[in-house]
Amino acid sequence: MNTTRASAARFVATHSVLSLDARHPLVAKSLVDAQEMHRTVMSGFRGWVESGDLDARAQMGVLSTWSVDLKAAALVLVVQSRVPGDWSRIPRGAFTAAPHIITVDRTFKAGEVLGFRTVVNPTRSKPSGKPAPDKARGTRSAHTTPEHVKKWFSRRFQADGEPANAEDGVARIGATANPDTLGIRMLPTVSSTHRSKPVRIGRAEIRGSLTVTDAETLVSVLSNGLGHARAYSCGLILTR
Repeated sequence: MNTTRASAARFVATHSVLSLDARHPLVAKSLVDAQEMHRTVMSGFRGWVESGDLDARAQMGVLSTWSVDLKAAALVLVVQSRVPGDWSRIPRGAFTAAPHIITVDRTFKAGEVLGFRTVVNPTRSKPSGKPAPDKARGTRSAHTTPEHVKKWFSRRFQADGEPANAEDGVARIGATANPDTLGIRMLPTVSSTHRSKPVRIGRAEIRGSLTVTDAETLVSVLSNGLGHARAYSCGLILTR
């Protein structure tokens, strides 16, 4: 079997940087309800896929992340996509500046060192308690300490020569790092009561440097996101 790995891979996407007034009703509602934030993000991509398509977000490669400065009442929302966003459906009064649209076209190479930031939903599976072979898949719960988040992220490192998926099924990220240099910050849980089953999403911010080991796998993770809750502003990896 040919295991030759490309030493470089190209990443192309659109980044929309939205500067919003946290006091505006639409923005304020998005901040307190994860489903409303999802709707705000997806409002920029109507018409690209059939209405009601269950995997519309994944087809368009829509990922997002946001940060808020409560003192300044400012929300910065970054949206990545494979297709251009149209933000005219967001009220003009919600913006503090015009949307900034960036075309990202970058080639990553093995051995390259990247600064990165990501907000993730780091989870573990709790056993169901049922005896085998009736044992059901466990329920997911979020890690709540920086040390556990660091271990969760480190499991996804990919040393040079390792495959994109570990033996236990964990998808790797095409890069490695020194865990001791990572900055981990636990973020407030976001939630929604829109559904019959309430949504609660534990979040953590990870910052640091990555060394590229598998450029193709890294580009796939950058394009498709990392971990769970990608529809709720988790999993987007921003590099510099």
